[in-house]
Amino acid sequence: MTVLEQPGSSRHTSGPTGPPAWRPRVDPTPLLPDPEPYRLLGTDAAARLDPHLLKRLYAELVRGRRYNTQATALTRQGRLAVYPSSTGQEACQVAAALALEERDWLFPSYRDTLAAVARGLDPVQALTLLRGDWHTGYDPHEHRIAPLCTPLATQLPHAVGLAHAARLKGDEVVALALVGDGGTSEGDFHEALNFAAVWQAPVVFLVQNNGFAISVPLDKQTAAPSLAHKAVGYGMPGRLVDGNDAPALHEVLTDAVRRAREGGGPTLVEAVTYRLDAHTNADDATRYRTDSEVESWRAHDPIALLERTLTERGLLTEEFAAVTRDDAEQLAAALRERMHTDPPLDPMDLFEHVFTRQTGQLREQAAQLRAELDAEAEGHPETAAGAATPAQEARP
Repeated sequence: MTVLEQPGSSRHTSGPTGPPAWRPRVDPTPLLPDPEPYRLLGTDAAARLDPHLLKRLYAELVRGRRYNTQATALTRQGRLAVYPSSTGQEACQVAAALALEERDWLFPSYRDTLAAVARGLDPVQALTLLRGDWHTGYDPHEHRIAPLCTPLATQLPHAVGLAHAARLKGDEVVALALVGDGGTSEGDFHEALNFAAVWQAPVVFLVQNNGFAISVPLDKQTAAPSLAHKAVGYGMPGRLVDGNDAPALHEVLTDAVRRAREGGGPTLVEAVTYRLDAHTNADDATRYRTDSEVESWRAHDPIALLERTLTERGLLTEEFAAVTRDDAEQLAAALRERMHTDPPLDPMDLFEHVFTRQTGQLREQAAQLRAELDAEAEGHPETAAGAATPAQEARP
């Protein structure tokens, strides 16, 4: 019997051999995250951190916490339809905003209004969607902030597309997309990371792992060692960082943004954090987590962690603390006053921002609504609702 041999095989070996031309496409070692979340606060490195950066991070965290508490109060007062609080996750929001340059783009989820505010967006405009007035209360192109994304993870492919298009045009633009741990279970997450790595798109993915997708704990979603490990399967580096350590997160994100801008491709960053409030005001978090668990995370509060380092370095003076508190209270007072004033809304705006050129169906619907509004204004309720418009009567 004739035995056919593969090139390089030996007559003295038995059993199947591996594919003759196989080799790893990418060395996985540099892509692996650290075994423990990266930290700076509470380590020797904290003594060398830039004092101006520490104070800026602290001021933004304090403003962010006050913003969260005020928005939550507005929801209880009926001024917001819903509010997904980021209390406890402020370091993720602030670090994401500060890591970007003005030309870059932020792609937030519904929980990331604070990131938009920290990037400079008017707080009232950031809350307009949650108030129910507009789908987006700001111009995304003006602020370089994509619309707040309510569907899970659909903003991630959008971020990849924008970043890839910017690179094709020669623009040194980076997109930073935020998503929760629950969003990593969506197909959009897979598609975005796969395309980003294949195209080497200048995009950074920040996963805020707060432990729960509403009430579903992380161990019911994935068996991976960490969410950062998922990066290796796509061929990009994964970084694991303490999401309540604002300077550590700022350093990791700044490095990832720089790497993306220089052509190094995408990075997946997992920030281990915790939402101290419920998923939204409509959620009862006591049904799926214990008070002791929440209290243990309060001891790891991002503001308290930074306060400790500022105090140890003599940077948290009474004057600085007072100015920071006053600034936060002014933000809350202005937000309160403006949100208690009902804005003038034109129902016809429903048809203005759907297509560049309105379809026939939209024109017909606009005409029907206009007729109903005019009839209501003229005091003819019999034609204000339910009556056929000329356009409807003409339809076969």
